[in-house]
Amino acid sequence: MDYLQITGGTKLSGAIDISGAKNSALPVIAATILSDQPVELTNLPNVVDIRTLLKLLSILGSEVEHNETVATVNNGTMNSTKAVYEIVSKMRASILVLGPLLARFGECEVSLPGGCAIGQRPIDLHLKALEAMGATIEIKGGYVRAEAPEGLKGAKIVFDKITVGGTENTVMAAALAHGTTTIVNAAKEPEIVQLCEMIASAGVKVEGIGTSEITIEGTGQKPLVFKPVEIIPDRIEAGTYLCAAAITNSTVTLNRVNATHIQASIDKLEAMGCSFDINDDVITITSSDRLKPVSLITTEYPGFPTDMQAQFMAVATMAIGESVIEERLFENRFMHVSELNRLGSDIWLKGSVAAVRPVAELYGADVMATDLRASSALVLAGLVAKGVTNVHRIYHLDRGYDNLEGKLSALGANIQRLSE
Repeated sequence: MDYLQITGGTKLSGAIDISGAKNSALPVIAATILSDQPVELTNLPNVVDIRTLLKLLSILGSEVEHNETVATVNNGTMNSTKAVYEIVSKMRASILVLGPLLARFGECEVSLPGGCAIGQRPIDLHLKALEAMGATIEIKGGYVRAEAPEGLKGAKIVFDKITVGGTENTVMAAALAHGTTTIVNAAKEPEIVQLCEMIASAGVKVEGIGTSEITIEGTGQKPLVFKPVEIIPDRIEAGTYLCAAAITNSTVTLNRVNATHIQASIDKLEAMGCSFDINDDVITITSSDRLKPVSLITTEYPGFPTDMQAQFMAVATMAIGESVIEERLFENRFMHVSELNRLGSDIWLKGSVAAVRPVAELYGADVMATDLRASSALVLAGLVAKGVTNVHRIYHLDRGYDNLEGKLSALGANIQRLSE
């Protein structure tokens, strides 16, 4: 099993390119099911989750050609609508095939999902939306079996709470439904904007893109013909490298990034004393040698993202005062705290609130990754820890970061991947 060995204390400098967004690529790949023609996808991140979902499509009978950042998917040969446990259990995002499979074929079986252990992320909102569109749904033997033999029907879907995956599944289902679907309290993430724009570019009438109310006029089960899709830059990867610059008191440039998508992270880093030079798709961050404490609350986009909470906690260990971080989206998303404390941080938890107290130094130690973003927080802490830090179980990192150690090495970090 691989692990990362980091010798801390090195300043970073230079420039790196940001990869395509995993969280956009996954629903885009799922949306190709809505077509029976080849679809070209570019700027895919070279990460495990992408390979997993493409493998699932292959198992369903699709023709998939994949070379790191480019894939061509032809779902015209798809001959199965059963998404098996062996694949779905590895990644929660596999549930995104539910909506498009049901919409196109009128029936499907999808295993209940697995993935990161950051808390309960039930799919009940996905299922309620599809039932409102006329589907009959049964959960049996660990599978969701859905049927709509006459096709899905347009409906008004009102989400009780904002759900990214639920919005994505409903958008895809609505694209081939009979009639018009309105989604109220829809998620507004850039990844959902890209999905809606992809569907609209195929001729589907989509209104309210980027707002909390999306209206989609379905094609009545007529498959779509998609134009090539270039995946948007990964805002979480970009935010992680901004945090790497901040925690190491460095100046770093990111290329191929959308500053609008990471404005919440930029605002918090500016409040901590960092400065930015932003020019089109290039961002340069210069850190302060005396980082100010931060107060943040995770919430839905465009608020502060839960996927950046762990990284900011690592940065806050180097601030000159006490920071307060409140996690409002997932109940188990502080599992990295005990590992950061192993490195010498002083973090106290009370329910969903963490108090991060300043420490003079962090010290290298063996730590264990518990989920994708927690893994990156431990790497960030290792960059400034005195001595050697070994981050174990980095298969979590490989799910969502494209060549993390290579990019950090290019910036001057002393980091290498080893096997144990």
